[in-house]
Amino acid sequence: MRHFLTLKDLSASELKQLIHRAIELKAMHQAGERYEPLKNKVLAMIFEKSSTRTRVSFESAMLQFGGGSIFLSPDDTQLGRGEPIEDSARVISSMVDAVMIRTFEHSKVERFAQYSSVPVINALTDDYHPCQLLADIQTYYEQRGDIAGKTVAWIGDGNNMCHSYINAAELFGFKLNIATPPGYEPKPEIVAETKAEIALFHQPELAARDADLIVTDVWASMGQEEEQRKREQAFAAFQVNDSLMQLAAPDALFMHCLPAHRGEEVSASVIDGQQSVVWQEAENRLHAQKALLEFLCVDNPQ
Repeated sequence: MRHFLTLKDLSASELKQLIHRAIELKAMHQAGERYEPLKNKVLAMIFEKSSTRTRVSFESAMLQFGGGSIFLSPDDTQLGRGEPIEDSARVISSMVDAVMIRTFEHSKVERFAQYSSVPVINALTDDYHPCQLLADIQTYYEQRGDIAGKTVAWIGDGNNMCHSYINAAELFGFKLNIATPPGYEPKPEIVAETKAEIALFHQPELAARDADLIVTDVWASMGQEEEQRKREQAFAAFQVNDSLMQLAAPDALFMHCLPAHRGEEVSASVIDGQQSVVWQEAENRLHAQKALLEFLCVDNPQ
């Protein structure tokens, strides 16, 4: 049994295989081919943070694979009333075939996985967002080919997405430039542990120069809303706009995990422009997660 709590739970070769499988599954879906490897299987979806793309993509993935899903929120379950995580993990995993968790502390998904009898998928924690990286890498492969040897510029907060990009840089073999305001760098222990080629900057222009892909995220993530005004001031010079994109490679792409705040972390001209692939990136959450579910839950995939 395998879990997917960070990208590092899979090897580099397994991740590349999974990306190529996601592209195959996408083509099968677009061709109208019926493929139901998870028929009669159930995914429990535990949400302690709100979601659009994560919920729709995982529910659709299970339906298209012939299975079903159960949405669980703290308001509807004993999880919200203080039941120990290990007790919930033992019970829920005895009734379903996989569990997807979107929560705050990363330790929660680690503890749940420790006591679960079925695969556990991290659908976002405060530290990592590995499912989004699968979709991002798939999108780059579709648009430009292999990302190995390319340069990616992360502009903004050293948050969960940034941490997963650090993991991805090591496993997929690209160089990562990270530009954050002082005090908003990624966690030093995550930077220290990586074998990837990473450069840290406090000037977005230095990170963006000649980059093949520029990525950003909202300045205040879920749970940080009270810091919004402080962050707006700190990140004012970190907007991804036309002038920043002009510093990147001529065929550079722009990505954002969404939801986006036009006029804050990204200008409307960039996110709605020719270099943006955010809509393909969002759709690929479905196909990448189908490949992940197949990898974790099917003994002999097609």
